[in-house]
Formats: sequence, structure tokens, C-alpha cells
Amino acid sequence: MTAYTKFEGSAEEANVMYSDFYATHPFVNLTKENPDMKQVVNTNKGLIYLEKHGNKLMIISCIDNLIKGASGQAIQNMNLMFGLNERSGLNLKAIGF
Repeated sequence: MTAYTKFEGSAEEANVMYSDFYATHPFVNLTKENPDMKQVVNTNKGLIYLEKHGNKLMIISCIDNLIKGASGQAIQNMNLMFGLNERSGLNLKAIGF
């Protein structure tokens, strides 16, 4: 997904804001380079990339919609509901490293 939004701050401020927000979310990571599907396929991982263009902030996110978008999200929710470690059964490795 690629989205644009108005943002008057700097790229560094945007990165700090997103890093702070996702600090406690184990499956969401900020990346300094444009993400590639190989980095998320067969994982429960979500990658976010930010880039500043004038007064706009471009946000790119990348997930595997079969794992993070459906079955992996269900397992993550079940883990939380039953008081298990959020990562149980979801420490999967991507196809490309």
C-alpha cells in the first residue's frame, strides 16, 4: 500500500513518531529502504517505509495478506485473548533474506 498525507514536519520527525507508536508492536518494523515483498512473504511481519516529498509524507506498507492479513492475524489475536506470548507460532522466516 502506498499513501500520501500532508505533513509539515521533517522526515526524521515522521520516523520518530512512527517508531514511538510501533515500539510495542512486535510484528511492525520501520525500514530505511523501500520494502520488497520477499521480506514479508510467509511471515506475520509488516514493514513501513516513510519518505518526505515537499509538504507530503509518502507511507509505504508491505504485508503478506495470507499470513499477516488473515490467518497470522487470527493466531496473533488468539494468543492475546488467551494470555499467550503474542509471537507464539508466528516466528516465521521470509523467503528472501
